[in-house]
Amino acid sequence: MGTMLSNLAEGSSVAPGLGDIPESCVACVFMYLTPPEICNLARLNRAFRGAASSDSVWESKLPPNYQDLLHFLPSQMYQNLSKKDIFALFSRSVSLDDGTKAFWLDRVTGTVCMSISAKAMAITGIEDRRYWNWIPTDESRFNVVAYLQQIWWFEVDGVIKFPFPAGVYTLSFRLHLGRFSRRLGRRVCNYEHTHGWDIKPVQFELSTSDGQQASCEFCLDESEENNANGNQKRGCWIEYKVGEFIVSDLEPATEVRYSMKQIDCTHSKGGICVDSVSIIPSNLREKKKRALEVPTNSLAFIV
Repeated sequence: MGTMLSNLAEGSSVAPGLGDIPESCVACVFMYLTPPEICNLARLNRAFRGAASSDSVWESKLPPNYQDLLHFLPSQMYQNLSKKDIFALFSRSVSLDDGTKAFWLDRVTGTVCMSISAKAMAITGIEDRRYWNWIPTDESRFNVVAYLQQIWWFEVDGVIKFPFPAGVYTLSFRLHLGRFSRRLGRRVCNYEHTHGWDIKPVQFELSTSDGQQASCEFCLDESEENNANGNQKRGCWIEYKVGEFIVSDLEPATEVRYSMKQIDCTHSKGGICVDSVSIIPSNLREKKKRALEVPTNSLAFIV
């Protein structure tokens, strides 16, 4: 450093640049950046590239209990991986229970997200093809959704036990009114069976193993008198927020039970697709909700 300052004082044309910053200093700065920002800066020079591969940097981006999450993978998949590679592995999604559940790390925040297929839920009447059918689709992470034609007793239940890192999480159901398909390359929806969801609300509930509870109710369809400007609940995926729950550092694994039901047998209901339940950090859900505040002809909404 003294020689460099001396050269500068003597009018040398050699000036300090980014390449002169020690790799350890760059690594300290990277601790405060997001993974995408780190990967972009890694292309600047050798020091930045070295810091961007540092285990200490990437361990700070992984969840505190990432070792527990590794237990869901075969040991040969991660035993020789760097922390950066482990982050990349988790960010690509990890399937559980024969592909009916999946968790992944958000690539910006490094927080744990989870999705649970309708295949992993207990659905009343699911085995009777007069009521329910499984529809293959690329609009689901799991490539299949449950479609209800008609039923009187509508009930869907599920449970998940998982080592969520400490934080506040939001649980939501992803639903779609109407049966959708592709025709001549265009997405079309059929509402032949869609009825009964505007008469009485559907009840949503969640509870956790440590006694937390949340519940709410939504009318999934709009009544005819409210359709003057078009029905905005049909033909698109809607995520219905059930509630939030808190995970503390003291819990090795949290069990969450969730359900939605409409069991008033005075009327039938049908024409709805059940895709999945999502569990994501609440602050991440709010960012996602703001990002989806787009014109109403989009294919997804969050409520």
